[in-house]
Amino acid sequence: MRHLEGAYALIFKSRHYPNELIACKRGSPLLLGVKELNEDVCNGSAFHDAKFLSKNGNPKELFLSSDANALIEHTKKVLVIEDGEVVHLKEGGVSILKFNNDKGRNASSLSRPASVQRALSILEMEVEQINKGKYEHYMQKEIHEQPESLKTTMRGRLIRGGSCKAKTVLLGGLKDHLKTIRRSRRIVFIGCGTSYNAALAARPIVEELSGVPVTMEIASDLLDRQGPIYREDTAVFVSQSGETADTLLALEYALENGALCVGITNTVGSIIARNTHCGVHINAGCEIGVASTKAYTSQIAVMAMLALAIGGDTISNQERREAIIDGLFDLPNKIREVLKLDQEMKDLAKLLIAEQSLLVFGRGYNYATALEGALKVKEVALMHSEGILAGEMKHGPLALVDENLPIVVIATRDSCFSKQQSVIQQLHARKGRLIVMCSKGDTASVCPGGACRVIEVPQVEDCLQPVVNIVPLQLLAYHLTVIRGYNVDQPRNLAKSVTTQ
Repeated sequence: MRHLEGAYALIFKSRHYPNELIACKRGSPLLLGVKELNEDVCNGSAFHDAKFLSKNGNPKELFLSSDANALIEHTKKVLVIEDGEVVHLKEGGVSILKFNNDKGRNASSLSRPASVQRALSILEMEVEQINKGKYEHYMQKEIHEQPESLKTTMRGRLIRGGSCKAKTVLLGGLKDHLKTIRRSRRIVFIGCGTSYNAALAARPIVEELSGVPVTMEIASDLLDRQGPIYREDTAVFVSQSGETADTLLALEYALENGALCVGITNTVGSIIARNTHCGVHINAGCEIGVASTKAYTSQIAVMAMLALAIGGDTISNQERREAIIDGLFDLPNKIREVLKLDQEMKDLAKLLIAEQSLLVFGRGYNYATALEGALKVKEVALMHSEGILAGEMKHGPLALVDENLPIVVIATRDSCFSKQQSVIQQLHARKGRLIVMCSKGDTASVCPGGACRVIEVPQVEDCLQPVVNIVPLQLLAYHLTVIRGYNVDQPRNLAKSVTTQ
């Protein structure tokens, strides 16, 4: 291990030691699952390095995995292996040794007295969560689970009513750090892929309610540039898995620079959850499909609640905050409503089956929706698609417009609506093949004369509109992939958790 560089999770077996296994890790996730524990260990006592024998005298079953989803059908009791630890399995017994990288240490330092003792964790998930149920694919299941996943994300965190009828947000993981965040010089959102897009969707409302400047960083780019991070900054790390390699390295970088580090992740016990100063679990439930769907919408909901929590002591925007809280309460119902567009999106996918490219225009809150919708089509349907800021249309992209290229324009009601109407008129004048997403009842406003295909979605508070608007694009990407005959849950060349740079 002294000579290994980079991230790894390795298991060694040798014919010279037939009843033994050695496992070690750095950077990449590794879990040890333990089956049939007795009651006192089950209740959180330390994991000792003695032989584990069940009550009938048989050895315990031990499992090594990089993901909790693989263990859940065998056991809920796991031990998270830390960086630099070595797991030694021998004849039903297990030792966990802390490997010290200091020079001059000899092999005797890895003796049994140096073993690690730590409490076991209990996985809070059921086998049913990793089954497809009535659905054909995991991605389809996860898209349709979004009303429930959003409800779970918000459960216990939104407070409406009470003696004084106050509407507030309670994020337990952040309450001790809110004053520090409010005093920050700036808030820096750091993520990759879908998580970056979710942060981008939430940026305007965080800026509006907190009054603190918000900047966006793609984790790999921040590291490449060695961009400045200061002690007065709050760095918010967004990751579904909590194990994304670039985001973890950016976290190390931010910690070295003394910033307050906040984690937003879907995985309890992940590296980001353990290494940040504070954070929020999005509680979206188990997500198996490689293309993230319900985690994206839950991330936006959590970051909207983060904005409400940071701006919670400001009287001037109280009415706005209460409207957002009401919108969050009603959001699951709006998602149920928009999921009724499933067949309509399937019909649209049939029209686009032979296309080679797709453009998606958005602006304001829905620039992130354009990026995320294009990313979903790219990821699973293996079709070139590009999300473009509508304000940049005349600076190059307009040259691509003709009667053959399908273009999605997101034009739901918000402060940018009139500008999006102008974009639609300009694209229409150049014979663009338009698919317009608009709020219910706005078809005549966005598409006079019925010259384009319209997708109507329910209207919600502007900062929550990206949660509603992404669902039709998720459905479109799903149906496009299935019709084209590709693997929707495991797109080629991609992995669910990106644990390499």
